[in-house]
Amino acid sequence: MQWVIELTDDNFAEEIASGVVLVDFWAEWCGPCQQMLPILGAFAEEMWDKVKVAKVNVDNCPSTAAAYRVMSIPTLIVFKDGKAVEQMIWVQQADQLKAVIEKHV
Repeated sequence: MQWVIELTDDNFAEEIASGVVLVDFWAEWCGPCQQMLPILGAFAEEMWDKVKVAKVNVDNCPSTAAAYRVMSIPTLIVFKDGKAVEQMIWVQQADQLKAVIEKHV
């Protein structure tokens, strides 16, 4: 998934600081998260000029997940210039993601 950036506790704030960023909070062991991966990859490739797409492994970055009150995964949060502006829980289809992103670009 060359179009999707892997975020960590160390680089999270810097990567979401400007523009519109869609962040997928996920885990390796999560079945619905695995379903989301190809959707996210295709979406990121198609929308690269409008939105940065990233993912956070909640097992590796528990403090970032806790900071945004991620209780269920996959959770997708849209950030605009560093602020969370929209949140979606569970598997989302590409057209749903586009509709949400279009409101913020």
